[in-house]
Amino acid sequence: MSSDTVRRATSSDRPRVEHPLATYHVLLGATLLLLLLGIAMVLSASTVLSYQVFGSAYTLWFRQVMFAVVGLVAMVLASRMPVSFYRRLAYPLLIFALVSLVAVLVIGHSVAGQRNWIELGGPFRFQPSEFAKLALVLWSADLMARKQGSIHQWKHLLVPLVPVSLMVIGLVLLEGDVGTALVMVPMVAAVLYVNGAPLRLFVLGAAAVLGGVALLTVGHTYRLGRFTAWLDPSADALNTGWQVLHGKSALGGGGWFGVGLGASREKWDWLPEAHTDFIYAVVGEELGIVGSLLVLVLFAAIGVAGLRLARITTDPFVRTASAATVAWLLTQALLNIGAVLQLVPITGIPLPLVSYGGSSLVPTLVACGMLMSFARAEAGRPVKATRTRRPARGR
Repeated sequence: MSSDTVRRATSSDRPRVEHPLATYHVLLGATLLLLLLGIAMVLSASTVLSYQVFGSAYTLWFRQVMFAVVGLVAMVLASRMPVSFYRRLAYPLLIFALVSLVAVLVIGHSVAGQRNWIELGGPFRFQPSEFAKLALVLWSADLMARKQGSIHQWKHLLVPLVPVSLMVIGLVLLEGDVGTALVMVPMVAAVLYVNGAPLRLFVLGAAAVLGGVALLTVGHTYRLGRFTAWLDPSADALNTGWQVLHGKSALGGGGWFGVGLGASREKWDWLPEAHTDFIYAVVGEELGIVGSLLVLVLFAAIGVAGLRLARITTDPFVRTASAATVAWLLTQALLNIGAVLQLVPITGIPLPLVSYGGSSLVPTLVACGMLMSFARAEAGRPVKATRTRRPARGR
């Protein structure tokens, strides 16, 4: 067999998807599709509320478009930055996150029982906990990359990662934002997992998280109401169960192909937070099962692409940051969608890239841009003959 024949056979046997640039294009395509879908759904879901509050049906949508433009510019810039840029950004961003999380407890503005907003003047507000997620990803990834030679020892694996992470999560909980705290826990777990933490550590951690959630639920009336509404929304249909019941009504009324974009009935003052926490219900009503499944497929694509980056890279920083970012985006999406489907209690967190809100949208787009940057970096690396193994479990 000639050398040309061997070369052609080897090239044809390699799946096209194995090229690292495929990961970049999957991330870019899925992110843009979710963003475009979100802009369209915010336009539909927010018109009634926007007209009632501002006298214009398009005020909230115009703001979302502005947030999307800012986020897109940030995403493009992030996708062009080298990996070293993110490592240099890790500690400054963590310090900024901690300072802003403390500041919001002093000067913050309360919304729906959560003191997690800082007023910036006019219609603009800043939610530090959203940027704290990105800070936690970068700092923990840089920390693990610096300690690769010693993370097989428990003390180096857990310290200072766990204490600092608990401090960030604790500050978020002091704001009353249990939903964001629940998103951060799997992020830390992903960092530990890809760096070789033993499985028994996750069993103990899961038990501690469940116990903490139970205590936080019992200790606050509105959280207990959300829990009982999850178990039986019809028991208090006009109060705590209202949102759950009307979210299910929206989903059930869409059928396979929906009632049509803009034709939702539940958004007419029936479904609370239709443009934020429960926008997935409006997606199901207007675009049907097909549109709902499309959202799930796009999030799955981002997850698979991010985990592929974590699997193929030889850079411990990229591996850790990719895994933590995937845990962030997928956990938040699952908690949001699960609440609409009555699979989990309502947590009040937005659907990434789809729900209204700049504080969530901009850092999420930056995180997606960062994954694209990692994919571009991996595309420029020479192909390895052997696959990199994940670190062995610690003892």
